[in-house]
Amino acid sequence: MEVHENPSNQHTDNASRLKAIIETAIDGIITIDGRGIVETVNPAAAHIFGYQPEEIVGQNVSMLMPEPDHSLHDKYLNNYHRTGVGQIIGKGREVLGKKKDGTVFPFLLSISEVNLHDKQIFTGVIHDITELKKTEAALRESESRINSIIQTAVDGIITIDTRGVIEMINPSACRLFGYDESEVIGRKINLLMPEPDRSLHDNYMHHYHETGEKRIIGIGREVSGLKKDGTIFPLYLSISEVILADRKVYTGFIHDITRQKVTEERLRRYAAELERSNRELQDFAYVSSHDLQEPLRKIQAFGDRLKMKEYENLSEQGKDYVDRMLNAANRMQNLINDLLTFSRVTSKSKPFVETDLNEIARDVISDLEIAIERSHATVEVGPLPVIQAEPTQLRQLLQNLISNAIKFRKDDVDPVVKVYGKEVQLKAHMTATPGDELVELHVEDNGIGFEEKYLDRIFNIFQRLEGQKYEGSGIGLAICRKIAIRHGGDITAKSKPGVGTHFIVTLAKTHLKE
Repeated sequence: MEVHENPSNQHTDNASRLKAIIETAIDGIITIDGRGIVETVNPAAAHIFGYQPEEIVGQNVSMLMPEPDHSLHDKYLNNYHRTGVGQIIGKGREVLGKKKDGTVFPFLLSISEVNLHDKQIFTGVIHDITELKKTEAALRESESRINSIIQTAVDGIITIDTRGVIEMINPSACRLFGYDESEVIGRKINLLMPEPDRSLHDNYMHHYHETGEKRIIGIGREVSGLKKDGTIFPLYLSISEVILADRKVYTGFIHDITRQKVTEERLRRYAAELERSNRELQDFAYVSSHDLQEPLRKIQAFGDRLKMKEYENLSEQGKDYVDRMLNAANRMQNLINDLLTFSRVTSKSKPFVETDLNEIARDVISDLEIAIERSHATVEVGPLPVIQAEPTQLRQLLQNLISNAIKFRKDDVDPVVKVYGKEVQLKAHMTATPGDELVELHVEDNGIGFEEKYLDRIFNIFQRLEGQKYEGSGIGLAICRKIAIRHGGDITAKSKPGVGTHFIVTLAKTHLKE
């Protein structure tokens, strides 16, 4: 026996199911007739507009619209019926609705036209976007605030993509590097770097993308930047990596540390000069007040006794000798006191100029020609750099070191003196501040040498290790140290008795402008 489903039952089930969907939908659903009169409204739509369903059904749908749509809605419908062209039917768009309490709010409205066998109806689906619009507004406000911070920041801020191309640069960074925004957007970031970083930057980025090894991202460090006019300046750079929805970018924060670095260099040199000055002054004061004044006091004391007790027994010539001796002793006492006073005053030296150390070395060897010939010495000079210096002082420094190397030779070996230079960078990437780049002057000999435990003593004023065998006051190496410190460096030595001595003098290539 075959059972046939009753078509009327199936229709009832479909209608019930459809009604259940409409009644429970989250979005509002409203149907109107061709005149704009509401035929049905689901609970969600009634809730969205703040009405009970029965307050809306049978009313013109324009009751749910603010002006000007409220007054113009009938006109919209008539135009559609006449022309068949709709502003929203079959398209959907963002419009404004009006709640029962008068509140106006935004929603997405999509309208479909349904032609039944006996009439035409329109169904509108309403999606409340009030919270979405609030979120969008908050996001816009947040973006605006962040943009304001970036645009007014004191420090420079630059964003680049993974290829190193500049996407954003703020006004501070433009001022710092001396460019207009239009000159750098779309250009590679290495435009703002001196060598060697300019040529190596693509390698740095490739290395990071390959290995993930962070050398500066999330760490920050001091580097050098290059301005449009060619000036190199020191900056502190910190980089953050930002993952966007579809790509990765890097944001660099740039803090100009020119003033800080110059101050640090001034303080470093001032401290070194002060330490040397204090040490020399203490040594000099001790020698002057003790070693020199002690025999002078004896001359004065015995001279005074001679004048007091034996003066009448002396001939006129003898009396004249005693008077002259005492006057001379007093003058020497005054000279020593004046010398002590003078030693506390820093005399002004000549300004630094571009100085070719090769020329200085040639002049020194020429001056020492007789001593070199007499001792059968050989002086080998390698390439030396050009630096900012006081030529007279560097000539004195090299002359002291080379003449010392010849003087303190072994009796049975001809002296060989080697002079050469090396360039030193104290910290990678830093070349902008005076003192970042140094020059080392090396003077090596095959002479008598000395015990390195005496290293500190040999640079002290009037210090001598060899007694009376070699002539001199012992002030030469103290002068060398003073000259080296004044030129932003220092002096040290390596030595072994009977093997020879190797002096290393450091000098800054450039200096602070007074």
